[in-house]
Amino acid sequence: MRAFNCRKVIAALLVIPGVALLTFLLFNIAGGDPAAAVMGKHAAPAEIENFRRKLGSDLPLFYGRLRQSEVYPSFLPGKGSANARMRFSDGAKITHGEIALNGGKLQVQRAFPLSEPVVCVVRFSGDVKIHGMPLGERNDGKVESFTFQIGAARIAELVFSGMGSIRELRFSRLQDNPFESQLLKLGRELISFHPSFPYVSVLNFGETLLGREDIRTLLLRGVLPSLALMLPVFFGEVLLGILFALLATAFKERWPDRMLVIFSVLGASVSYLVLIIFAQWFLGYYLNWFPVWGFASWRSLLLPVLVGIISGVGANVMFYRTVFVNELHAEYLRTAVAKGCSPLQVYGKHLLRNAAVPMVAQVSSALPFLFTGSLLLERFFGIPGLGYAGIEALSNSDIQLLKALVIVSAILFVGINLAADLLIATLDKRIRLE
Repeated sequence: MRAFNCRKVIAALLVIPGVALLTFLLFNIAGGDPAAAVMGKHAAPAEIENFRRKLGSDLPLFYGRLRQSEVYPSFLPGKGSANARMRFSDGAKITHGEIALNGGKLQVQRAFPLSEPVVCVVRFSGDVKIHGMPLGERNDGKVESFTFQIGAARIAELVFSGMGSIRELRFSRLQDNPFESQLLKLGRELISFHPSFPYVSVLNFGETLLGREDIRTLLLRGVLPSLALMLPVFFGEVLLGILFALLATAFKERWPDRMLVIFSVLGASVSYLVLIIFAQWFLGYYLNWFPVWGFASWRSLLLPVLVGIISGVGANVMFYRTVFVNELHAEYLRTAVAKGCSPLQVYGKHLLRNAAVPMVAQVSSALPFLFTGSLLLERFFGIPGLGYAGIEALSNSDIQLLKALVIVSAILFVGINLAADLLIATLDKRIRLE
């Protein structure tokens, strides 16, 4: 038992860094440039530079000395056009998405004052020289690169000689510590150490991109509305699911069982969204029984809680009924009946106790949603929980808040599933490490 528990704990501790790494790859590589998503394409270069510095998105991904910068305009592959602050002359021009050179001169204008060193990275092909420095030799069209440092002058001038083409021209700021990266920044967000009390800080994701609100404060504020909504939904689904499943099992293959199965299948088949819209229209607007928006009082939770229970109880009934029916022919039930136990003792005591393992596994899968909330319920009923915050962050491209919600949800799932595994091992003594 001890070996089983240790292995589960170690596996859970290894899953969290793995989830953090996948989240990093998703948001920092596949997610694109957050500055373009939040500030738009027409933002001033200085504003984009300051935004990236605060967010840390100008840092190298894993390792490097170059930080992304807008101090000079860059010519990137695939864009095929030059920035207005680029001027070509004397044989340098853009053609087919690259800068064609037959000698020539390129002048780039600085967007804002900068005292830090600037590094220019050039990807090229052909026999090209710049200020007397050979960039390369013609090698069957092979693309090579060259990196050199320039001063932060108001206008940087690059004079070329020879024939060839430039595929990419990128200007970056230089940093001293190559380990200062976006991945290291994510590690500091998860856990960081300080010389003074409390010495350790966890889940410090900084501020939201738009409202500049502390993310930890926002998460703590959103937990209470999510719990107020999801706790009644959770207990309603579980208790009604077990009760109806026990009833269906007691009348197996008779009309109460068949009716419960039919209604459970119908309830599990109806779309969550359709159920929400119908309940808001019929029970809210037409009958005027419930408020349909806001979080003013406990009455605001009645309709979303009712919708959540109706939507989830059907699947729970089907699951628990399957578990209970599989236990019907077990010897301990026949022994209980032979001893003269009442149906309430047979089904409510012996059957429930021996079906506890799959029930715990089922319940544990729903527990994380108590804290993270329901995206659709909170969005459609205006409940300011974490689900509502997630939808708003997605609409506003707030990558910092989305990243925090993903990581917190993953930690909750891992922690609750670990607790469920340990509880199952305690309930079922047959579980051993193999």
